[in-house]
Formats: sequence, structure tokens, C-alpha cells
Amino acid sequence: MKTIPLMCSAGMSTSIMVKNMTEAAANTGAEVVIKAIPEQALNDHLAETDIILLGPQVRFLQGKVQAAAKNIPVSVIDTMDYGMMNGEKILRQALDIIGES
Repeated sequence: MKTIPLMCSAGMSTSIMVKNMTEAAANTGAEVVIKAIPEQALNDHLAETDIILLGPQVRFLQGKVQAAAKNIPVSVIDTMDYGMMNGEKILRQALDIIGES
């Protein structure tokens, strides 16, 4: 089971993305837990995290998050994919990065 937290600023659009990615995972049989987290809670989730995805609106946090995450990959979600709420594509990209595709 892989864990993928999504980090954004307000959480509303990220909640929708979590839903879309979870549906895509169910359709493909991917064994993942996807959750939205605020920046302040990052350290509470690192132990069980396989990759951290940042919403495009918080891309400026990538360096800070990567420093905290150490060896955990951190990736910014493509703006177009995020805007289109393409959960399937974003899930596939995350799994490719962590070698689970």
C-alpha cells in the first residue's frame, strides 16, 4: 500500500482531486491511500509517505517540503492536469515516480 498526500493552500480543490485519484486507483486496482494535508501537518505524515504531491498554487513550497521530506520524492502537479481534475493522469504520474506503475 502506497501513501500519497496532496498538499495545497485551502484544501477545497485538493479534496476533489483526492476523490478523483481514489476513483482512478479503484478502477486500476492500484493499492494507494491518497489524502489532502495542510503544510503544517507535513511532519505528522512523513513516516507513512511514499511521495508528496503539491498543488500548483503552492509550488513555491517545493524546496521547503523537499528539505523536510529528505528522501521522499516531492512533485508539483501539472497545472493543466490539476485544472482539469485529471485524477487518473496525476495518479499515474505519482506511481511512475515511485516505481509502482
